[in-house]
Amino acid sequence: MNKVNIKQLLCGAALGLMALVPVAADGREVSVASPDGHITVTINDEGGRATYAVSLDGRAMLLPSALGFTADFGDFTQGLRITDSHAGRVDTTYQMRQVKQSAIRYEAMRLTVDFQNGKEQKMAVEFSVSNRDVAFRYLLFRQKNDNPKCAVVKSEVSAFRLPEGTTTFLTPQSKEMVGWERTKPSYEEEYQADAPMTDRSRFGEGYTFPCLFRTSSDGWVLISETGVSSQYCGSHLSDYDAARGYTIAFPMAGENNGRGDTFAGIALPGATPWRTITLGQTLKPIVETTVAYDLVEPLYEASEEYQPGRYTWSWLIWQDNSINWDDQLEFVNLAANMGYEYCLVDNWWDEKIGRERMAKLSAYAQALDVHLMLWYNSNGFENDAPQTPRDRMNTAMARDKEMAWLQQIGVKGIKVDFFGGDKQETMKLYEDILYDANRYGLQVIFHGCTLPRGWERMYPNYVASEAVLASENVYFSDHHAKQEPFELTMHPFCRNAFASMDWGGVIMNRYLSKDNRSRHQRQTTNVFEMATAITNQTAIQCIAMQPNNLENDELTFDELQLLRELPTTWDETRFIDGYPGRYVVLARRHGDKWYVAGLNATDKPIKMTVDLSEMGNGQPVYYTDSKKGTEVKKFGGAKVRKDGSMKVEMQPNGGFVVVK
Repeated sequence: MNKVNIKQLLCGAALGLMALVPVAADGREVSVASPDGHITVTINDEGGRATYAVSLDGRAMLLPSALGFTADFGDFTQGLRITDSHAGRVDTTYQMRQVKQSAIRYEAMRLTVDFQNGKEQKMAVEFSVSNRDVAFRYLLFRQKNDNPKCAVVKSEVSAFRLPEGTTTFLTPQSKEMVGWERTKPSYEEEYQADAPMTDRSRFGEGYTFPCLFRTSSDGWVLISETGVSSQYCGSHLSDYDAARGYTIAFPMAGENNGRGDTFAGIALPGATPWRTITLGQTLKPIVETTVAYDLVEPLYEASEEYQPGRYTWSWLIWQDNSINWDDQLEFVNLAANMGYEYCLVDNWWDEKIGRERMAKLSAYAQALDVHLMLWYNSNGFENDAPQTPRDRMNTAMARDKEMAWLQQIGVKGIKVDFFGGDKQETMKLYEDILYDANRYGLQVIFHGCTLPRGWERMYPNYVASEAVLASENVYFSDHHAKQEPFELTMHPFCRNAFASMDWGGVIMNRYLSKDNRSRHQRQTTNVFEMATAITNQTAIQCIAMQPNNLENDELTFDELQLLRELPTTWDETRFIDGYPGRYVVLARRHGDKWYVAGLNATDKPIKMTVDLSEMGNGQPVYYTDSKKGTEVKKFGGAKVRKDGSMKVEMQPNGGFVVVK
């Protein structure tokens, strides 16, 4: 287990905690500040309504916003009054193997505010305030006569009122049971950048987490949730309302093919998941936040030391026809040639290759020091997706039999696809798959799925989720190929800032076809694609090379060298520069080596100076595009100024990589 050191300080003055004070004839408030004093949260009960407000260096980032929920045993949205508050300090250190940082320290002020409604029923709101994040959750108690011992949380009024003039960077929540084979919602909709709050969501169902906002004071706010397990449902944000702002919205009735409730069942005493708010005057706190992991704990021990790595994947370009023995041999050989750890075999393998030959393919791969990962359909009844294997992951008995076989033949991971939504019923399925997979030494990637909410720490064999309009869409249409630069300069600030993301491929084919000459073209440069392996964060990264990339000098020696050495785990991540949907520059450290990567989604070159002075003493190697973006230029021992800075340039739809 991770080593945890928690210090509790009970002195309110030392915590920057204000005592309960009357603010009106019928209201009181209490405040708590971050350890460095820059963030302040103020909780109020005026008019019998619980609210909280958040400021950063005296600037309002969230205006007074509603707190509360309705449960089957009581209404905690009105008639509320603060009865007490309790303060403490948290200082926690822990290790992570598969996220943006390996050694993490979480320091925060904790404030628990006790409320009572008109029927003298009690609940509390717990706040955790660090130097870049605010989080809160509800604590539910047994009431008179030690009852009830269980409850149903029917809804929340939890709100987020941003200042007037705030602009948004959001992706809409889909309607349920729509799209291809009725597989939505699957968190695979397009983002809109710099939109006004007054714009309605595309489908009228609000927005999926995480949600990024730029306030009128040029501050940034990222809103999400963490700690969602089988004990609660997932949620999203409603459409904007001028009076209330955005509010927490529970799942839609039709999700999961109508099966399961839209509310959450919870044992008492108990707690809801954390609602998280990351704040900054710049984008640095947004990109570097670890709040999704700071507030949760591992739910079980890892059965073995799981290994990160890179994988090849035939399906992205060669599609379903590639799921055959000969083609999969080619991609196993490609993985071995590149020194990659894994090869993913996608849908229909049980029918098109067969289980007996899959065991032989796995043995062949292992002889080359490559391990297979296999694709699965998650469901029997949640949607109409026809791909097999089906009915292997949706029940405990089926999973036990299947995973025992996977372990026996040496498979090291599974990719499970096509989930039904955010209901508690579905959250339980995610958790059951993860727990059972751990018993058989299997790592898990989810596709066609919800956002992971702290799962990298909660479930030690969890790797990443898609939950994004991913690389397959670049293959499907020219429109999405043109959108790729925009999307991949959005995600470091929102989707991938909050959780690991399996976008699914560093695409090295110039054309989206097996022959690399037909269909539509990729719109990005080769350096852009290679840089995405650094800007996109996941511990098992798809390098979607094709066997033809090793032939006819399609890729240069320098390109292949960089693709072979790319790491997938990081000890440190630093935001350098960028703007969502336009460009991004990140620095990540693996051991004692730094990788600085930039992406440019604009139609003009971007020149900048990058400070490398704190990134070791070695001479940097610089990969950049030619002026036309048609070839990769490598400079060993690139020129660094006396102050440790270096000039870089990114071509339109291009990028750069510096290795130091």
